[in-house]
Amino acid sequence: MVPHLITALTGPINELEQRVLESMPAIERWFRLEWMEHTPPFYSSVDLRNAGYKLAPVDTNLFPAGFNNLTQDMLPLSVQAAMAAIEKICPEAKNLLLIPESATRNSFYLSNIATLKRIFTQAGLNVRLGSLDPNITESTTLNLADGSTLMLEPLVRNRGRLGLKDFDPCTVLLNNELTHGVPRVLEHLHEQYLLPPLHAGWTVRRKSQHFKAYEEVAKKFSKLLGMDHWLINPLTVAVAGEDLRTGVGLEALQTQVDAVLSKTRRKYKEYGIQEKPFVVIKPDAGSHGASIITVRDAKELSGRISGLQLAEQPMQLLVQEGVVTHERVNDAVAEPVVYMMDRYVVGGFYRVHADRGVDENLNAPGASYVPLAFAQASQLPRLGEKPGSSGPNRFYMYGVIARLGAVAASYELEVTDPEAEVYA
Repeated sequence: MVPHLITALTGPINELEQRVLESMPAIERWFRLEWMEHTPPFYSSVDLRNAGYKLAPVDTNLFPAGFNNLTQDMLPLSVQAAMAAIEKICPEAKNLLLIPESATRNSFYLSNIATLKRIFTQAGLNVRLGSLDPNITESTTLNLADGSTLMLEPLVRNRGRLGLKDFDPCTVLLNNELTHGVPRVLEHLHEQYLLPPLHAGWTVRRKSQHFKAYEEVAKKFSKLLGMDHWLINPLTVAVAGEDLRTGVGLEALQTQVDAVLSKTRRKYKEYGIQEKPFVVIKPDAGSHGASIITVRDAKELSGRISGLQLAEQPMQLLVQEGVVTHERVNDAVAEPVVYMMDRYVVGGFYRVHADRGVDENLNAPGASYVPLAFAQASQLPRLGEKPGSSGPNRFYMYGVIARLGAVAASYELEVTDPEAEVYA
């Protein structure tokens, strides 16, 4: 089943679904050509918002947690994708070192790590866990909610290689977003593959760079389908380095909020949309849904700034067109999250929050995760079915938009790669 949409079944998203299905051969060829030119992220997840009149990504994570929320039926595809990804990078790979977030005892996150370990073990690798936590000085057993355990071991740096005691890996896989900087132990590795690369972490990465790349990708893709790229692209603008704690930069931020709201109103008028537009303001770096506020008028800003949990130093912000979600799971607001390994969609689920509104961030305490329409093992679309009535068709469309996010991430990583060749 497709989750209940409170918008009319004849809305633009169903028209987009129809157009995507009709264009499937051209779309798949387009992706194939893109991946010939660009390297996909090793793994990623994309948060989508389905407004009924618009379907757009609002976040792309290059160190995805939440693999434990995928159903058992999705894991074989994850294993196949992991095999393909590793084979492309290091065909002779035998050992994989998995480095999780430091100092975490969150049972859901540890279940994610356990699932990743299972996926790569079944892909034919010896997988062990190394910790960046300086407090881990010996092998440490962590107990999981299901009764299983994980073994965390201290990292061992031997000249240009990183490993564990008696464990020398070909590949090092980070599931750590490097929010607090790059540990020296990860720098200047030789003859080892570090995935994702260090510049994919929040020390370097900026959401504004990603959405700039995504807009470029959305325009190219929309030209292929002969449609308005706004239908799949949230208007986004960065506001640089302001110290809002002291009021400096508030006027500049209000100006950008007004500009995005004005452009959105024009689009709503063009498409006959009766919603009241809003913007989402969030830090340009970082994730986990922290420090996000929603405003419908620039005048609201002065009273809402405290909600951004501003850092001591000036921080760059992102002003993004808000996309409501008109999907429901058991009457609770929901949004689809799609998971990828390399260039392959491997599964997804709905992030559900009973205490949040259609215009609010759902990645917050109290969220739950429901496979629902993504639970079907078949991920192939069913041609000829009425738009809005088929789970596989809607999932295929979500997968297309998520893959556009992955293409954008590949563009983004190319631009920010410190080792990329620069041609005069």
